[in-house]
Amino acid sequence: MPAAPMHGVYPILVTPFHEDGVIDEESLRRLINFNLDAGVHGLGVALGSEIFKLSESERDHVTQIVVDQVNGRVPVVINSGAAGTDLAVHYSKSAQGKGADALMIMPPTFMPVTSDEVRDYFRSISDAVSIPIFLQDTPSAVIGPGLARQLAEECEWVQYIKVESQPITAKVAGMVDAAGDVLTVFGGAGGGYFIEEMRRGGVGTMPFCSQPEAFVAVWNAFQAGDEVTARSVFDSTIMPINRVAAQGSGIFYTVHKELLRRRGILRTNKVRSPAPPVEAQTMRELEMLIQELYPE
Repeated sequence: MPAAPMHGVYPILVTPFHEDGVIDEESLRRLINFNLDAGVHGLGVALGSEIFKLSESERDHVTQIVVDQVNGRVPVVINSGAAGTDLAVHYSKSAQGKGADALMIMPPTFMPVTSDEVRDYFRSISDAVSIPIFLQDTPSAVIGPGLARQLAEECEWVQYIKVESQPITAKVAGMVDAAGDVLTVFGGAGGGYFIEEMRRGGVGTMPFCSQPEAFVAVWNAFQAGDEVTARSVFDSTIMPINRVAAQGSGIFYTVHKELLRRRGILRTNKVRSPAPPVEAQTMRELEMLIQELYPE
């Protein structure tokens, strides 16, 4: 689909589950519409979707639901990375075959890999597909600006990068300076530095999908040159939720799913095991915050 360069707000969808852990297709379709109605520019299925906890048939099922429900209205980005090159190629070809508009892939992390192995990994995937690839730079799979540029120059379909490793704002700036002519730079990490990333040349973000209208409002205001409004919306709506979600390792899944449940989008806040518990006081604070931001 993406004839024009991708940019803007590309929320990463959570995967809704029934209490027994089965994928809740109705809630997923409702979630997709909720984000599209908010004016997002694209949607993604990735680590924030608990994709690493899905079986291969479930991955295919979720991809097909998202592609079908979006129905060409915005680009769909599917995470297709894997611990092995052949498996990543398989996932990538499968995602393209089901209608994905782009792929997002981080380097293998199960075993230490050299830069040459990372280059071979991405070359093999790029040679097997014909849709754009987002490199995913994460704290556990860091991609430096020099390697990112090399991958973009060697791999036809490596055209974007999502920057999430620390220090995020400096990393975005360095990536734009070093590879901005061959890679389009997005931010991620929950969208916590969205405004700072745009100031440094980032052209989009891939946050969670629980507050799409707020992220779109920040994007629209910033693009119109109104940073005061962008900051006001961000500080009053996005930052408070991000602060709660950052209080424990991995609790962001429950936080965002609970917010979506309270907003009438998901049936449950079920997160597949292993899932860290959220302490009772944090849940009470989240409840108070949701009542304040989204009164019924």
